[in-house]
Amino acid sequence: MTVATNAEAASTAARVNPPAPLPAALGAEADRELSALTRSEIESFLYHEAELLDAWDLDGWLALWSSDRARYVVPCNDALDGDPSTDLVLIDDDELRLQMRVERLNSRKAHREYPHSRTNHQIFNVRLGAVIDGELPVTASFTVWRFRNGRTSSYVGQHHYRLVATEGGVRIRTKRSQLDMTELRPAGDLAIIL
Repeated sequence: MTVATNAEAASTAARVNPPAPLPAALGAEADRELSALTRSEIESFLYHEAELLDAWDLDGWLALWSSDRARYVVPCNDALDGDPSTDLVLIDDDELRLQMRVERLNSRKAHREYPHSRTNHQIFNVRLGAVIDGELPVTASFTVWRFRNGRTSSYVGQHHYRLVATEGGVRIRTKRSQLDMTELRPAGDLAIIL
């Protein structure tokens, strides 16, 4: 009898049970469609993102991003409102850097993550803002558990998303993950995607 690992089971679940597609539209209609989305629909989208990350389906995770001005930022935990253009940040990825991060983490050359850590991304307290200029602001609290080499680490904070409607459905334009932890030393490093 073969027992599937948690990552294999989550990967299968993410492929077998993807969330229902969210509406796709452009222009003023996109604003209306984004405004019509329910918190439950957005939560399903965010849970799907978490499933993909836990399954290490990073190519699937990358497909959730908009190809227009994509940005993933993790500011230093001592300057949560830090501007990546002037302040030190832990991660500041545009579309190209996101692709490079995924390629590196998918390869055996990512020594910090090969073999992959087991992770558990938990999303809660999801709040939707008003659509502004074709972007839906969404804030969600998170806890990410990482298990590697007999060691357990956790990352706690808030995600700040800007979601947009594209021809392919709703996509992430920006994601800013602000850590509530006062120091990273207990967690060790940040080699995973939050």
